[in-house]
Amino acid sequence: QAQLVESGGGLVRAGDSLRLSCAASGVGISDQSLGWFRQTPGIDREFVAMMSLTPSTARYSDRVRGRFTISRDNVKNTFYLQMNDLKPEDTAKYYCAARRGSVYSSTWGTYNYWGQGTQVTVSS
Repeated sequence: QAQLVESGGGLVRAGDSLRLSCAASGVGISDQSLGWFRQTPGIDREFVAMMSLTPSTARYSDRVRGRFTISRDNVKNTFYLQMNDLKPEDTAKYYCAARRGSVYSSTWGTYNYWGQGTQVTVSS
């Protein structure tokens, strides 16, 4: 059974950095497109970052571009979200996701596999 498990969330101050990890089991990520989303209470899940099979395909939301970086390690079957210069508005529960094939998507409902989420809280 495929499973994605996030880790790396926490409480930080504005301007700090965090790296979220998403470890996959039961499914190999090498042929999966990957995504990160976030959600705050009462708001729909928001697209953060995505990538197809190679790093050059990475795309970001306007709100995080230039501060966040998505990456993958197919050998470790894990992918990451490096978050720099964090802001209070980045506070949310972050979810990793994977979908079969090379066509990536910014729509969370199109992903096949989801993690359980990890909380990121940024204080001002």
